[in-house]
Amino acid sequence: MKTALITGATSGIGKATAELLAKQNYRLIICGRNVEVLNQMKTDLSANTEIFTLNFDIREFSQVEKAIHSLPENWKKIDVLVNNAGNAHGMDSLENGNIDDWDAMLDGNVKGILYISKLFIPRMKSEKSGHIVNISSTAARQTYANGVVYCASKKAVDVISEGMRLELTEFGIKVTNLQPGLTETDFSKVRFKGDEERAKMVYQGFQALKPTDIADAISYCVNAPKHVCISDLTIYPSAQAESRTVYKNAGL
Repeated sequence: MKTALITGATSGIGKATAELLAKQNYRLIICGRNVEVLNQMKTDLSANTEIFTLNFDIREFSQVEKAIHSLPENWKKIDVLVNNAGNAHGMDSLENGNIDDWDAMLDGNVKGILYISKLFIPRMKSEKSGHIVNISSTAARQTYANGVVYCASKKAVDVISEGMRLELTEFGIKVTNLQPGLTETDFSKVRFKGDEERAKMVYQGFQALKPTDIADAISYCVNAPKHVCISDLTIYPSAQAESRTVYKNAGL
């Protein structure tokens, strides 16, 4: 039985991925900051597989290191690492940007991937196996005004994924970089700091992607034959042409 560790597992894409992989008989280490949700997920998913929960903030290396080192020996071999945790805060121009928002995005979207991957790569190399899936965004493909720092953080994920592939392929480790387009999660609610009405407007007038759509893609990638590696995968809803262009009410 393979073991998968998923960061940001308590909502959205991470939660949908955990639910799907549990049905596919993966043992799961689900990570997040919401202890109550983690415990409920453990209860729900334990009907299908073994579940281990870790509560930490991906932005703090000391917390990441302590959590990972706390894993029992029989949970320390990870076959699949899904680096899903991330965030978007605010839509301000650079001159009006909030420094705390910038730190949250760069620490969560960039450093978080580096922190947790650093701790698992050595064992993957020694085992000569493993699969790292990094969740980027179509925002990495086209920068948009008032989202420059978020776009930059996701562009960094692309670069990190490419670098991982260059460093790890010879050791039998697969690396997948996945770029979702507009996906209806709590993403916009967080970005707009709890303004639910503004968040809803982002997804009105067209059919956005669902977290389960991205979970399906992740499942396809990690369950592909050993000789197949999906290196980069971009997924748009059918109404979206690129990061900045969505055709609402177009009958798509």
